[in-house]
Amino acid sequence: MFLIAGPCAIENRDITLTTAEALKRIAQDMHIELYFKSSFDKANRTSVNGIRGMGLNAGIQAFADIKSKLNIPCITDVHEPYQCPVAAQVIDILQIPAFLCRQTDLLVAAAKTGKVVNVKKGQFMSPEAMRFAVEKVRAAGNEQVLITERGTTFGYTDLVVDFRGVKELKRNACPVVFDATHSLQQPNQAKGVTGGRPDLIETMAKAAVAVGFDGLFMETHPEPAKALSDGANMLPLNQLHDLLVKLVRIRKAI
Repeated sequence: MFLIAGPCAIENRDITLTTAEALKRIAQDMHIELYFKSSFDKANRTSVNGIRGMGLNAGIQAFADIKSKLNIPCITDVHEPYQCPVAAQVIDILQIPAFLCRQTDLLVAAAKTGKVVNVKKGQFMSPEAMRFAVEKVRAAGNEQVLITERGTTFGYTDLVVDFRGVKELKRNACPVVFDATHSLQQPNQAKGVTGGRPDLIETMAKAAVAVGFDGLFMETHPEPAKALSDGANMLPLNQLHDLLVKLVRIRKAI
């Protein structure tokens, strides 16, 4: 089992580095392979007033600092093709946001960097349809692809997870990841800020490990209530270690 974790957005250097250091300690203690995740730009905001992040150049430099100090691989979102070769100078895994998983030019640009490409399943996509996104990456000459399940739209303001989909996703012969935090979002709220159910993170993560997902994706923050992005569904950093203890036991049991 591997772990993709970190704060939703790069807020500043101190929080980012502090969180990455804590994650590395936890991962080493649990003997879990870690990929540090954060975003230099949160382009898919509900409101025009939503916090976007540090931007491409400053964000990639923050990742470079983390890698040089902590020697851990990093993953981040890319939203436009031109961002892919810039991010690939530092980033190990380029992530395609769920809303953009059908964007051919973006998938191809990410694939052509030669980096691993993590395609998040669109909230509007069936598990079966994700094979076409995977085929676009492979057709560009890159076999290094992951799929991440992050829930399916249920009405206008909620998501559900159909765990039957893991079997179909695995037909693509690539690792499948479960996003235990974004799958609990409650989007499109009238107030213009996405809500969430962080109280269910442990339940969903346990279920994901039990049904056979290869990796887990969890956004975490030292103080989610003060986070600039997605605070409503991030896991408090001080709860991660104990949760991983339980998840590793489940993994060993199956």
